[in-house]
Amino acid sequence: MTRILVVDDERQLVRALRIMLVARGYEVETAGDARTALALAARTPPDLAVVDLGLPDADGLEVVHGLRGWTTLPVLVLSARDAQAAKVAALDAGADDYVTKPFGMDELLARVRAALRRAGSSPDVPAVRTPDFTVDLAARRVTTDAGDVRLTPTEWHLLELLVRSPGRLVTQRELLRTIWGPAYETETNYLRVHLANLRRKLEPEPSRPRYLVTEVGMGYRFEGAATSGPTGSGGAPPG
Repeated sequence: MTRILVVDDERQLVRALRIMLVARGYEVETAGDARTALALAARTPPDLAVVDLGLPDADGLEVVHGLRGWTTLPVLVLSARDAQAAKVAALDAGADDYVTKPFGMDELLARVRAALRRAGSSPDVPAVRTPDFTVDLAARRVTTDAGDVRLTPTEWHLLELLVRSPGRLVTQRELLRTIWGPAYETETNYLRVHLANLRRKLEPEPSRPRYLVTEVGMGYRFEGAATSGPTGSGGAPPG
């Protein structure tokens, strides 16, 4: 059973979320503060975390940072903060999605399903190699000469979409629709944040990208790679 950790100190909201998620077949664990959340996650790692930013003992970003220190599980942030700066800060901290309060339960369920899909399995396909790193789409791993590269589920999904179409311009709208859904086709800041993170992890010179190339105002393309046969079958998400 898929396990979801809900981190929020609003008891009425937590109760509603628990009822809704359990009714859909998820196993739910809850925490009302950052310390408890990190302890629960370390004891029994969930498959996805839903984290509110307004916690009584710490900012929810500390929970995101704490989870990102050792896991690539999807993290969905809830917050009443609707400013773009808050969204960028959460994504930069490693969150995979950001939902502004108040929100509809159907929307939240769709976000949960999408995040779990992005973290799920991938078909057996070839590996893509560059002089600096290898993307094994079958095993869902990225490696360099130094070893594995840790990617969040959203970073992996974004890289996968670009790698599967080498040399082709993938539009901002296409990426946003595929990863976050039709309602997010204008949230280009999501792409900027995650592409910047990918470049820091993969590009020899992140400020002068060689592989993850921007087509200003249009989208992105993946350049400079060769495709080879599969290097493995199955496997865990990158990280």
